[in-house]
Amino acid sequence: MGRKSAAKSQLKTPLVPPPPGDPKRRLTPLLLLALVVVAAAVAAFVMTRPDGASLSGAAAQTVSSDVPVAAKLGPHTQAHLPPIPFQAYAPPRPPEVVRAAYLFAAEHPEILSYVPCFCGCERGGHKGNEDCFVARRDAAGDVVEWEPHGLDCAVCLDVAQYAQQLHASGAAVSDIRNAVEKRWAGAAAHGTHTPTPLPPKS
Repeated sequence: MGRKSAAKSQLKTPLVPPPPGDPKRRLTPLLLLALVVVAAAVAAFVMTRPDGASLSGAAAQTVSSDVPVAAKLGPHTQAHLPPIPFQAYAPPRPPEVVRAAYLFAAEHPEILSYVPCFCGCERGGHKGNEDCFVARRDAAGDVVEWEPHGLDCAVCLDVAQYAQQLHASGAAVSDIRNAVEKRWAGAAAHGTHTPTPLPPKS
């Protein structure tokens, strides 16, 4: 009987809350992992929405009718181009393809400014395939700084090379744009492409 009364008295004893934790105590690994996951999700959300909204499908194809600044230059030859940036490893395409893509971007902003890119570079602020190769032009339209992104990206290089081939065959800018979209739309990173303005209808 002494055991039963001892057990009853233990049950009647009020539960005492555990002492508060030390405020200087480190975060548990699980809480730290949760914070990292939330931060990564927020960063991914922000990066995939460059101007407040992600573009996909038909909405991405009709983003704007604005004329890109570089496109206003028309075909633009330049006597002396800056050297293409050096990298210590081989590019994803042969050097002659890389050089041709950079030269085409420099000389034909009226084409590549209207051709979207599909590698996801809109998260870096690119508006069209021309931005994959040209970082800056002077007031006369001459290239003064290359964009090194195009050196490392097979998609950027392939889009530029395809646009160059279509241009050489006599295709209009709108036809080049349509052909490029048809070829790469299914392989677009995250289902989006750069927010590239549509070429003029004329």
